[in-house]
Amino acid sequence: MKRKVDELYEEYRTGNVSRREFMKRLALVTGGTAAAVVILPGCNGASTRAKGSDALKLINEFITYPGASGDIRAYLSMPEGKEKLPGVIVIHENRGLVPHIQDVNRRMAMEGFISLAPDALSPLGGTPEDQDKGRELIGQLDREETIRNFVAAVKYLETHPRSTGKVGCTGFCWGGAMTNQVAVNSPELDAAVPYYGSTPAPEDVPKIKAKMMAHYAGDDERINAGIPAFEEALKQAGIEYEIFIYEGTRHAFNNDTGDRYNKEAADLAWKRTTDFFRETLGS
Repeated sequence: MKRKVDELYEEYRTGNVSRREFMKRLALVTGGTAAAVVILPGCNGASTRAKGSDALKLINEFITYPGASGDIRAYLSMPEGKEKLPGVIVIHENRGLVPHIQDVNRRMAMEGFISLAPDALSPLGGTPEDQDKGRELIGQLDREETIRNFVAAVKYLETHPRSTGKVGCTGFCWGGAMTNQVAVNSPELDAAVPYYGSTPAPEDVPKIKAKMMAHYAGDDERINAGIPAFEEALKQAGIEYEIFIYEGTRHAFNNDTGDRYNKEAADLAWKRTTDFFRETLGS
């Protein structure tokens, strides 16, 4: 099996298969998605990509950091080496720290960041394998405590030995809303990029010190209803921001494991996001 996994990984690394197709085939070879995620970090040197004549290799590990409710489990990814790098928090959707978000976290690290994906469900025992169960558990979280747990992640990355002290945050769906709340509640945050997340209350927007970039699906009526008031509050507060709406897409267009995935929009939003982080955080 190892030979098949390595061959498949080499196809992915060299760009001959997409990430979505790679994970699909890897799951078939290993007997399921959960097994694929366990095996992935060991594939031919873990997360590796060509970068000119060099290869960028990642360190991927689960760690804990102190949060408001106790220790928070998180998935940490960073390029190998001793170079100091800015940090980026990646906040999951409403099913917890699932394999897809772990993949997004590795992708962010491949862009040259120390990337941290906290598991919001840590106080409830962590993200379960059953994603429907994860969605049920999300609804049981204490909202204010959860926000404080994510704010604590800013401090963790800010003071990490490999960190430059600059920290950004991005998140998707439920995590997009949480990204907005981290921006409201953490004056230390330097940049925030929510994807189709519920907007903060207009009266809270002036608390934001971070530069903002927000991505929205064109066909997402409930979420998009909050955009006008959010944008007006950002203007009134003098906060540097950009808002992008991707016409013809639906909520969760970035999730390449779901049926609403839109590759063109996801790729464009990702490039905008990583360029924005490089500009505001340095990399």
